Amino acid sequence: MPAPLVAYRQDELKILRGDDNPGPYKDHDRVYRYAYYNDLGAPDKGKDYERPVLGGSEHPYPRRCRTGRPPTKTDPNSESRLFLLNLNIYVPRDERFGHLKMADFLGYSLKAIVEAVLPTLNTYIDDTPLEFDSFEDILGLYETGPEAPNHPLMAAVREKIPNVLKKAPEYNFGWRTDEEFAREMLAGVNPVMIKRLTEFPPKSTLDPSVYGDQTSKITEAHIQHNLEGLTVQNALRNNRLFILDHHDNFMPYLDRINKLEGNFIYASRTLLFFKDDGTLKPLAIELSLPHPDGQQHGADSKVYTPAQTGVQGHIWQLAKAYACVNDSAWHQLVSHWLNTHAVIEPFAIATNRHLSVVHPVHKLLSPHYRDTLNINALARQTLINADGIFEKTVFPAKYALEMSSDVYKSWNFMEQGLPADLLKRGMAIPDETSPYGVRLLIRDYPYAVDGLVIWWAIERWVREYLDIYYPNDGDLRRDVELQAWWKEVREEAHGDLKDREWWPKMETVQELAKTCTTIIWVASALHAAVNFGQYPYAGYLPNRPTVSRRPMPEPGSKEYAMLEAGQKEADLVYIHTITSQWQTILGISLIEILSKHASDEVYLGQRDEPDRWTSDARALEAFKRFGSRLIEIEDRITKMNGDSAFKNRTGPVDMPYTLLFPNTSDVDGKKGEGLTAMGIPNSISI
Repeated sequence: MPAPLVAYRQDELKILRGDDNPGPYKDHDRVYRYAYYNDLGAPDKGKDYERPVLGGSEHPYPRRCRTGRPPTKTDPNSESRLFLLNLNIYVPRDERFGHLKMADFLGYSLKAIVEAVLPTLNTYIDDTPLEFDSFEDILGLYETGPEAPNHPLMAAVREKIPNVLKKAPEYNFGWRTDEEFAREMLAGVNPVMIKRLTEFPPKSTLDPSVYGDQTSKITEAHIQHNLEGLTVQNALRNNRLFILDHHDNFMPYLDRINKLEGNFIYASRTLLFFKDDGTLKPLAIELSLPHPDGQQHGADSKVYTPAQTGVQGHIWQLAKAYACVNDSAWHQLVSHWLNTHAVIEPFAIATNRHLSVVHPVHKLLSPHYRDTLNINALARQTLINADGIFEKTVFPAKYALEMSSDVYKSWNFMEQGLPADLLKRGMAIPDETSPYGVRLLIRDYPYAVDGLVIWWAIERWVREYLDIYYPNDGDLRRDVELQAWWKEVREEAHGDLKDREWWPKMETVQELAKTCTTIIWVASALHAAVNFGQYPYAGYLPNRPTVSRRPMPEPGSKEYAMLEAGQKEADLVYIHTITSQWQTILGISLIEILSKHASDEVYLGQRDEPDRWTSDARALEAFKRFGSRLIEIEDRITKMNGDSAFKNRTGPVDMPYTLLFPNTSDVDGKKGEGLTAMGIPNSISI
């Protein structure tokens, strides 16, 4: 900071930090202060609306931006909430949506959901909502809307066919194949959970003194015949076994969750085999419940194996649906909300509290915070709050955010970068000859293949940029603003984890480069990968159900007899087991909003003012090189999607993987907004 400006900067900091302004804040304020997530519940409405405070308590959480609203009358530790229809929740003036963005946001039917759906939803539920009676009924949502007269959710329905259904002359069932079920773990909306299996049978990390023996009941006899001639131990040694493991994620909560009306949820493990043709096939799905004699006795588990016909074929389809229910909830609450939206907000607050707008790191990072505080504020108001849309459409319901707090306890900033994440999950091994430092064990892993080259491009841009301003480590250590910023990130912004040893000490330029690369990756590419595919994949709820409501049919039950009766009756059992009609309509309306690009979106490699954000010619040239690399990456992705050798890039539904295509150009070169299923915005802006 130039000496003549220091006094003015100190005055500005008082405003930005709100030292003399405790709130409540007005629209024109620019106050960046931290707060706990104590505004999700509404205790004044009764016990059903109480929610624990997240952050600074037994429930750790990243900090959010303070609004300064007064406490509730019932609980002085909880912040009062705005009226439901009021979307004017405080964020600093500079963080508010622009006019175009707000118009788009409201135009994308959020207003319809808030004004038409939520006020009538409880009444509608009490009136016993209609059920879908066939897959054709569900498809009718995208054509004519619900047939019920004066349906209160009609306004939220959109006449758009999700991509997972689009490519057939008629709506096919490619989504029901085992190949597509497995492919979406590599190229779907939640491709960040699959892991390499390193021991058999799969073990649990839950405390045995509390939960008993939670070791998997999957045996060699269940899978041996499907290993293409390998033994289980040979398949392990040759890196051919993988797992989608949600057992430990949900088992501690399952007893409480299954006491909620309309829920019958299992904790699942899905074992997969890496075939010679480069694709995955499921080997077994284990569905577990807490032991009926108490959780200390371990899990009550059953194992299901693939079958294509008859009753066992229908049972297998249901087993896959239960596994998808687990994955859908984890995706929405952890992969998407916690690991992108929630963890980035405190970085944005700290940056504005310590780095001046002329600081090179502020200039580097500020595009990647655009609109994040505003979208998160709206989420707290309508989506993740008590009785909000998430609680109505995702099975953990009232325990959803509490559960994500338990996950945050083990969050590690240094594992959020893609190479580190792939190594942690065993999906890659170290490789010093690779420009990414890792080698993938599944060569055709679209999320990782595209992600690594995006990561590499971001990393090169960050290093070239920082080298201009920090020629040596000593310059970095002497940067007072930067050191204060990083100290506050650790001690306050993510203060519940301040004692973790993995935090970078910020003593070298290399540490700063990795930190900035990780922030940019999470805010741009990672968020794009787990957000903009929501409607294309999950807009057809049978493909990604969010709730299961009935147990697996057992011999002698009415449902089992229906499975024996034929395909039509079996489809009815499937449909009445998964997400209900009203949850489906509300859910697809929500994810349509979240999956759309706004008309004022700014994408990776772009700036609001391309030639004015800096006067440094060296920085401008480095940024142009970054943009050129991203264009080359787009060409690379297009070619791979057209190469039949890469089977996982399209799959049975013939849906090319484009979620990490940097811009929004389609194959005809058109650019646009809306449901493009491609494009990496700079920031978490929706």
